[in-house]
Amino acid sequence: MTTADPYAAQSGDVTFDVVSYDLDISYRVRTNRLEGTALLNAVVAVPTRAITLDLIGLRASRVRVDGEPPASFRQGPRELHIGLPRAFEPGEEFSVEVVYAGAPRPRRSRWGAIGWEELEDGALVASQPTGAPTWFPCNDRPDDRARYRIAITTDPGYTVAATGVAERPVKAGARVRWAFRSDVPMATYLAAVHIGRYRAESAGRVQYVYPGRLKTPVRQAFAEVPAILTVFESAFGAYPQDTCTVVVTEDALDIPLEAQGLVVFGSNHLGPDTARLIPHEIAHQWFGNSVGLAHWRDIWLNEGFACFAEWVWSEASGGPTIADLAESHHARLRTLPQDLLLADPGPDLMFDDRVYKRGALTLEALRRTIGVAAFGDVLRHWTTLHRHHLATTADFRACVEQIAPGDHAALLTAWLDAPALPDLPPPLPAAPRAARR
Repeated sequence: MTTADPYAAQSGDVTFDVVSYDLDISYRVRTNRLEGTALLNAVVAVPTRAITLDLIGLRASRVRVDGEPPASFRQGPRELHIGLPRAFEPGEEFSVEVVYAGAPRPRRSRWGAIGWEELEDGALVASQPTGAPTWFPCNDRPDDRARYRIAITTDPGYTVAATGVAERPVKAGARVRWAFRSDVPMATYLAAVHIGRYRAESAGRVQYVYPGRLKTPVRQAFAEVPAILTVFESAFGAYPQDTCTVVVTEDALDIPLEAQGLVVFGSNHLGPDTARLIPHEIAHQWFGNSVGLAHWRDIWLNEGFACFAEWVWSEASGGPTIADLAESHHARLRTLPQDLLLADPGPDLMFDDRVYKRGALTLEALRRTIGVAAFGDVLRHWTTLHRHHLATTADFRACVEQIAPGDHAALLTAWLDAPALPDLPPPLPAAPRAARR
């Protein structure tokens, strides 16, 4: 197998690309038992007689290629190696069906425990960057985006929220079947399932899924979500997903998480001290989930932009200005080690807070240099040009060169390609402020 990304060297197979996943999963909450059938429709990228799917902690019992009698396969700790019935050539389409089962659990990684996680009374999925194989066999590459259909059959009394547009739940014997469809291309790490004793309600275009006892704090904590969406649409363009779902778990979570068209927060994220995390996770629907990563080294395109979006919302809602937040974080980064290359931080540092803050500061340095109007044009062109497509740091440089007047290569090189933290350009003249909320 040839892997696609050195940051996740044990994940993904570049010999083929997946077009669609059809996942039919049965899950029993009390016993944490998952049984699934995954149908992958794919296309060959390079000549091959075998492919590899990522699958961790679950056992495959049957594999079919193009619906034919069971294919030969062998399974290791992280991979399912499948023999093809003949040599396949580039451009050929094929399907793989895998029947599998087990007790799903997170995988241990250098980024912590990630993947399917059993909660006190339910389950959630937190897959970034390589946790998807803990609940379905997949080609776990950030650049291999596909359409999804996810069906979850589980015990009565539980609500399921997942990526995609929901169908009406139906009874399946003594249990309930929930189905979701996503026709926009989605990376494996952005596919998610959340199961719990939740209530679901919609307010405008936002759906809220949460434990009934938390109704009042959830409504208070997320009251600004419609306004956040309005501000971000003005700054970044139309909301790019088919759904906007906010899930709150009964359990406390270390950090909030985003998936395609969905964000999840723990019950510990409902206070004012964590309010800044709400616009951050929502911003990922533009940056990361629509404009997607081709390589993990470009993670600043996700996290730096989402961090800058926090500052956009702060200023728009009457809090600290973008300029004030930038100056504060720049001063703090000055005190930290100067050993991070933003354009290629390495796998151990890809989720370092310096990636988030220096990424946002890079955007602020550009904004101060080219002005508010041109900077807004850059952002909207970026999200439009790469809507539901892959992008790289080189693509962002090209976008700036195309849209912003002047030559800004030296500025971007200093912020992206050198470890020393550059000085921020002087702040722009202050704009009239909204009333503080």
